[in-house]
Amino acid sequence: MERDERFMQLAIEEAKKAEAIGEVPIGCVIVKGDQVIATGHNRRETDRLAAAHAEMIAIETANETLGNWRLEDCELYVTLEPCPMCAGAIVLSRVKRVIFGAHDPKGGCCGTLMNLVQDERFNHQAEVTENVLAEECGQLLTDFFRALRERKKQERLNQRGCNPID
Repeated sequence: MERDERFMQLAIEEAKKAEAIGEVPIGCVIVKGDQVIATGHNRRETDRLAAAHAEMIAIETANETLGNWRLEDCELYVTLEPCPMCAGAIVLSRVKRVIFGAHDPKGGCCGTLMNLVQDERFNHQAEVTENVLAEECGQLLTDFFRALRERKKQERLNQRGCNPID
């Protein structure tokens, strides 16, 4: 298995941890050399914090692990293209390279809507590799949101006293 796929598979495992607690399944790992130094998965609903994205949690953990806010020799693997907040944190922490799985057409800031991590107006730019295990990463999200819509539909029917399963 290719190196990027191996580390993305670990990010997918993190995403599954998020899904297991009812969170949107997004996972992240940060690697220095060939060693995972931090992991994170989405925890916004659990922690009730807007900033509790997988990347933000992993970046904070990496900062603590290294004892440094600079992550210059690190690579960040994430299952979904980073949003504006996470892309900003990537630039500010000086991550060397971002590797993501699925594109985010509604919020992706590593090339889909805009490319904050490679904007030359900032003092740091990160390399970007996209579409690593994209199908598997995207399917996690598709399955999660399909199941969520089904649960919400069933809840509405139950509130009305309807139960099509009977």
